[in-house]
Amino acid sequence: MGVGGCLVLPWRCLVVLCLRLLFLVPAGVPVRSGDATFPKAMDNVTVRQGESAILRCLVDNRVTRVAWLNRSSILFAGNDKWCLDSRVELVTNTQTQYVIQIKDVDVYDEGPYTCSVQTDNHPKTLRVHLIVQVPPKIVEISSDISINEGGNISLTCIATGRPDPMITWRHILPKAGGFLSEDEYLEITGITREQSGEYECSASNDVSPPVVRRVNVTVNYAPYISGAKSHGVPVGQKGTLQCDASAVPSAQFQWYKDDKRLIEGQKGLKVENKAFFSRLTFFNVSEQDYGNYTCVAYNQLGNTNASIILYEISEPTSSTLFQETTALQTTLQGPGAVHDGNSSGSRRVGCIWLLSVLLFHLLPKF
Repeated sequence: MGVGGCLVLPWRCLVVLCLRLLFLVPAGVPVRSGDATFPKAMDNVTVRQGESAILRCLVDNRVTRVAWLNRSSILFAGNDKWCLDSRVELVTNTQTQYVIQIKDVDVYDEGPYTCSVQTDNHPKTLRVHLIVQVPPKIVEISSDISINEGGNISLTCIATGRPDPMITWRHILPKAGGFLSEDEYLEITGITREQSGEYECSASNDVSPPVVRRVNVTVNYAPYISGAKSHGVPVGQKGTLQCDASAVPSAQFQWYKDDKRLIEGQKGLKVENKAFFSRLTFFNVSEQDYGNYTCVAYNQLGNTNASIILYEISEPTSSTLFQETTALQTTLQGPGAVHDGNSSGSRRVGCIWLLSVLLFHLLPKF
């Protein structure tokens, strides 16, 4: 293609125009290039899409006529504009250089441009190649996907740009990893739950910073109970049993005791269900509450269960506390102990410590 709106002529007509009309020389005079004694135009001009391109032709006082051409289109001949494209302007026409400018260049402007000059009745052509670079742009990418564990997925990322962009895939969430693919396509077979998360496609060609797009991959799997610990509680105290489970979609929970389902609202009992755990709370444990409980976690992909025991433990008595205190004092006063010589101070410390222990064990009853 080339600069739009310019006068387009067949190749033979262009040669005739250059040799006869533009330079006023007889037919049959050859067009020569590469004359080392004549200044040359630059070989290449590289610009980004949307920028302005400056095409510069160096001349000297031997030049009588000069013109810029694009393929079979005449852009400028001397000071006369032959091109209707408003983006093309004459910048300089002096005895040393002949310069035109193409504003807001696009990919269709890329290609060869020719500076034709007439000197000493010998026409010469000096060529420059315009290269238009285009930043990368991702034009197509896979949508977010949800798949069951063990399935296969294929992610696609298509990008355009000049030069052609390099495309890479990497797994960035839940934690960033290395590159998984340097291609438009990322294939994962037998996907696992650890491979869920966000995948980033990056397209780069050094024209501008890389462009990135992300795809979220959700891996569905049946519940897995990761924590279920039995718990001991004295009669009359508050007790809890907790069941932790991971699953996608999130697990639903149910509690059973002796094949009887426990529900929220039963006297003295609270069932609290969250996305990743379920908690059973007893506000005032009785003898009837002790026993084996079953936590069931389930979603549409499957279910699992775990047994948790609520068992009785003895509440410390005052005699037990006294024995513990006596043993501690004996330890403090035994061989190798450090004494400060103030026995009354030691007794006061012991009394204060004993009082704090008694309060710690007796206050929950109130």
